[in-house]
Amino acid sequence: MGDLTNSDYYAKNQGNDVSSNHEGGFGVSVMELRDLMELRGSEAVVKIQEDYGDMDGLCQRLKTSPTEGLTGDDLDKRKEVFGENLIPPKKPKTFLQLVWEALQDVTLIILEVAALISLGLSFYQPPGGDTCGTAAAGAEDEGEAEAGWIEGAAILLSVVCVVLVTAFNDWSKEKQFRGLQSRIEQEQKFQVVRGAQVIQLPVADIVVGDIAQIKYGLIYNIGLIYHIGLIYQKGPQSYINHCLCVPLVVSVKKQDGAAAMEMQPLKSAEGGETEEKEKKKANVSKKEKSVLQGKLTKLAVQIGKAGLVMSAITVIILVLYFAVDNFVLQKRPWLTECTPIYVQYFVKFFIIGVTVLVVAVPEGLPLAVTISLAYSVKKMMKDNNLVRHLDACETMGNATAICSDKTGTLTTNRMTAVACYVGDVHYKEIPDPGALTAKSLDILVNAISLNSAYTTKILPATKEGGLPMQVGNKTECGLLGLVLDLKRDYQPIRNQIPEEKLYKVYTFNSARKSMSTVIKLSDGSFRMYSKGASEIVLKKCTKILNQEGEPRVFRPRDKDEMMKKVIEPMACDGLRTICVAYRDFPANPEPLWDDENDILNELTAVCVVGIEDPVRPEVPDAIIRCQRAGITVRMVTGDNINTARAIAIKCGIIHPGEDFLCIDGKEFNRRIRNEKGEVEQERMDKVWPKLRVLARSSPTDKHTLVKGIIDSCLTDQRQVVAVTGDGTNDGPALKKADVGFAMGIAGTDVAKEASDIILTDDNFSSIVKAVMWGRNVYDSISKFLQFQLTVNVVAVIVAFTGACITQDSPLKAVQMLWVNLIMDTFASLALATEPPTEALLMRKPYGRNKPLISSTMTKNILGHGIYQLVIIFSLLFVGEQIFDIDSGRHAPLHSPPSEHYTIIFNTFVLMQLFNEINARKIHGERNVFDGIFRNPIFCSIVFGTFAIQIVIVQFGGKPFSCTPLDLEKWGWCTFLGLGELVWGQVIATIPNTKLRFLRGAGQLTKKNEMPGDEDMNEDNEEIDHAERELRRGQVLWFRGLNRIQTQIDVVNTFKSGSSYQGQLRRQSSTTSQNQDVTHVSSPSHVSLSNAISPTSPTMRLPPTA
Repeated sequence: MGDLTNSDYYAKNQGNDVSSNHEGGFGVSVMELRDLMELRGSEAVVKIQEDYGDMDGLCQRLKTSPTEGLTGDDLDKRKEVFGENLIPPKKPKTFLQLVWEALQDVTLIILEVAALISLGLSFYQPPGGDTCGTAAAGAEDEGEAEAGWIEGAAILLSVVCVVLVTAFNDWSKEKQFRGLQSRIEQEQKFQVVRGAQVIQLPVADIVVGDIAQIKYGLIYNIGLIYHIGLIYQKGPQSYINHCLCVPLVVSVKKQDGAAAMEMQPLKSAEGGETEEKEKKKANVSKKEKSVLQGKLTKLAVQIGKAGLVMSAITVIILVLYFAVDNFVLQKRPWLTECTPIYVQYFVKFFIIGVTVLVVAVPEGLPLAVTISLAYSVKKMMKDNNLVRHLDACETMGNATAICSDKTGTLTTNRMTAVACYVGDVHYKEIPDPGALTAKSLDILVNAISLNSAYTTKILPATKEGGLPMQVGNKTECGLLGLVLDLKRDYQPIRNQIPEEKLYKVYTFNSARKSMSTVIKLSDGSFRMYSKGASEIVLKKCTKILNQEGEPRVFRPRDKDEMMKKVIEPMACDGLRTICVAYRDFPANPEPLWDDENDILNELTAVCVVGIEDPVRPEVPDAIIRCQRAGITVRMVTGDNINTARAIAIKCGIIHPGEDFLCIDGKEFNRRIRNEKGEVEQERMDKVWPKLRVLARSSPTDKHTLVKGIIDSCLTDQRQVVAVTGDGTNDGPALKKADVGFAMGIAGTDVAKEASDIILTDDNFSSIVKAVMWGRNVYDSISKFLQFQLTVNVVAVIVAFTGACITQDSPLKAVQMLWVNLIMDTFASLALATEPPTEALLMRKPYGRNKPLISSTMTKNILGHGIYQLVIIFSLLFVGEQIFDIDSGRHAPLHSPPSEHYTIIFNTFVLMQLFNEINARKIHGERNVFDGIFRNPIFCSIVFGTFAIQIVIVQFGGKPFSCTPLDLEKWGWCTFLGLGELVWGQVIATIPNTKLRFLRGAGQLTKKNEMPGDEDMNEDNEEIDHAERELRRGQVLWFRGLNRIQTQIDVVNTFKSGSSYQGQLRRQSSTTSQNQDVTHVSSPSHVSLSNAISPTSPTMRLPPTA
């Protein structure tokens, strides 16, 4: 434990404030520690040396041992004196604040204004009498006359309902998020040393004086004084991985024995709020608006404009009708005393106009989006997708490219050594220990045991018959497994040389691709063990152990031979190759350990190990589903190119004979950078379309690739890129991507912080589920829009026509409330909660520029609108004759609700109800009932709405302007409603090609759709699949056709006068190098670059047999 008594030095530096500041018998106060933590680098070193002598002095004052940690006897006392390691949580928003935020919605603001105007003006009652003329406003029945305010109140009620539902959704969402945060915080545990034992503790349980073990990439919510690695730059680096905990909030990113710290002193509740504000600022500009948000905004503006035009026309027609009728036809003079009465009539016309506008605006839209996203996020949790940013959910549905890591995502991340080269012999299986010399075996076992993180272990299986549990770095676990396979144990060696006795450690990073550990031998000399990527470590080797275990010269010729005969065959089998080496140094003079280039050189190779990381069994199928869905999967890995290619073939990312590019980071940078070393987008555009595997890549390469794909203008649609990452260095790429996926198990805290979605099972197949859910959100909104717009089109035209022709709306204000609010809310709930199906992955992504309302949807909206308008107008003008009842048109004042208008209202609602079933399909499918029973919410809402409609009609009376109907009339209303399903089948038979004018109707962007674009994609897909099955002779026949097509393309290009270079740029021309590029021509993939390549000095034609 070390001497914990107070030294003279300690007593001298306590000063006069021992009693006031140093409570609890500790030699340091909170303020002293806080002042210390605000210093950086050398200033902190000087301060520690001045005040405490050295780190040991500080540890003594805090009554802790730098090697054995706290005893655990005085934890409560430490919490009392120094405080707990908790940031006070930010105060949650109150329900009223959330209500106020919900009221900021533009759609709702329009509704609020309309409601207030409608409500205010509804209290004006125009006086009767013929003195000032009669208004052409139509007769009102008694219920409407007595309750003119109902319309305004109803609109306000609709706003209140939507606001309350939105606020409640936000509140429950925030509550869920808080629960999630606390769950994550509880799961976040740190390793500390207590009583000489390394134990894991939740962050809140760590106290001042704890000795923490830190790891690269973890975010520590504690203050740390980095022990030895930061404080001392000389002498034995005993505590390179240990830190002393102090009461501050700090983010630590450890790299190469130095720690970069971001500090923030604890400031009670303000600290939490400041952090939140900073996070908000950082997140505001993180990404551009999501695809769906952008399209919905455009649509809302368009609907608003259309509604405004319709309402303006309604008002103008009513005013003109009134003016012409009174002042032209009846030739009445404008009397000054009658001006207020005329104004009141004009106000009434304005209210009718506002009603039309209110009907036109789909207030259910924000609710549908909220419900759909909230429902999807909740369900995605079960599919191992933890969504951190809501918009990422639907953006994923538009993904066109996925850049995935290999280890742990495509593979199981369970490393097993299966082959090795040791003592000049290549063993295809792990050899028997007797086959190796004792000297070689000792060096190999020591090199692996000591030159790996001591936190990496292999523990016994938890279940009987199960595999041993791998803890820590998986590659190191594979090497430790080799030690156990050689019938040796690594733990006694580690016990003999504990971690604090390691003299120097060069940690692994993406630049050096190796790790080295120096130990001091008993005679005072030093030995360094190294391990890392085989081709990199072997380059630094000048000797290799022979069969007797003695070093022999390792010439460049020998290295080349080993690369060809050992490493490449291992890599081609999909094995990761690791080289283990060592070097001895004399005791005197001691080497300059900081001169890394000199130290990590002249090594002696001991062994090359082939480690297998099997492909996850579900990954090949998941990748096929992605490719079928129009998503290109690219593998970005730090592995050897041969290993990467072999794994890519096993996964199905590349297929032999396809036109793909498989290169390493060095070649990638050579191709995309100019002479000055700058990345050029034009060069990038020649590489990324065909790139499938990027091997030996750095995190910078990954970021460059993602940025290059996103910034490319090569395709009509901007690429939407998803990226997976687990390391700290993946942060920039995760941030840059449209959707960043972090690994929940293997991922560092920094990677998770930068991501949008966390994969809780680290599995690629979970990304495919995220694509399904994303597309489902998009389709759910489209389904709701199809239904909503049909209701709105019909309701607006009926209100408009009613006002202009009969001067009396067939649908009364309260009936409008039922149709406009309740049906909207119910429909958004029913259509936004449809579960996803595999069919979603059978089509290409919509893309950023594709209209939200497709031509099929426009056809459905207009088709069903026409049917409903024909039925309603037929009932309105000849309904009384059909049913032999009294006409409801021009009914006298104070008359009770008519059967005629009740039938119109009932039929209208039932048509909407059955059209809701039609709205379940938006791609022209015939079977609208497919999977209907998989969505119990939809079924219960349809039946529930039908039941409420019966109650309204039969018992609604005057408030709903309804009169009870008999069974026969109910039968006819239901029959006309069911006609919607039959009419839907008729609409489905009309091909879109016959209705070309509809393509413009659903267009929301400047770019036009390519006619038959979807059909072309489908044809291409069929040719691709069909060609794979063709016999050799047929392939040759198609290649002949391909050449003719290529020549025609060249001629057409020159004829059209379009940019030749532009045409050439469409396909990136690549040269075959080291078998990294394979070309094949197919009838569905004709590229001009196959005929003439701008980058190649020779003409390249499709290969012949």
